[in-house]
Amino acid sequence: MIRVLIADDHPVVRQGLRTFLDLQDDITVVGEAGDGAQAVELVAELEPDVLLLDLKMPVLDGLGALERLSGSAAKVVVLTSVSDPSDVAPAMRAGAAGFLYKDVDPPALVQAVRAVHGGQVLLAPEAAGAMMATSASGAAPAPVPLTEREREVLALIASGRSNREIARSLAVAEKTVKTHVSNVLMKLGVQDRTQAALYAVRHGLG
Repeated sequence: MIRVLIADDHPVVRQGLRTFLDLQDDITVVGEAGDGAQAVELVAELEPDVLLLDLKMPVLDGLGALERLSGSAAKVVVLTSVSDPSDVAPAMRAGAAGFLYKDVDPPALVQAVRAVHGGQVLLAPEAAGAMMATSASGAAPAPVPLTEREREVLALIASGRSNREIARSLAVAEKTVKTHVSNVLMKLGVQDRTQAALYAVRHGLG
């Protein structure tokens, strides 16, 4: 069962999200927060798997909450009605595992919760475009020297591919892919594929 916490300052939005998510057999809403500070407190108290986080909230906004949640096991999906592209990169750098807009179709939102819980990084198409534009327009380049093949592997990790799928895509042995993945994790100084995928997205490599 995927435990979800909803953080949004509009009660109607929270109720709508809860009603739909609670219909899913594998998802349960464990709590609601009306501001960022309350969201941080409830993450510590309830230990949700996934936090749906609005950016524009009173007391403490979404970015502030993300910064305070650094190190938390909860996967954070930003769910916002604000379409300012400049919000995407800061949210992802602060630790978000996903960035979606509130006009997302309910079934797509459910799939996003499952995907992020499973270790994938998920961006709305507009958000992904904003990330790439930010990277191309002067964001700091990736400081870690990866080989061309390692960059390919990292991009496929960011898209949620398994080792077997990466091997098939690159026409190499799965054992070779495992070696590349190990090298990528070591060079990036990260512990798992999720952290590697976040690195890829933040540096425009995904």
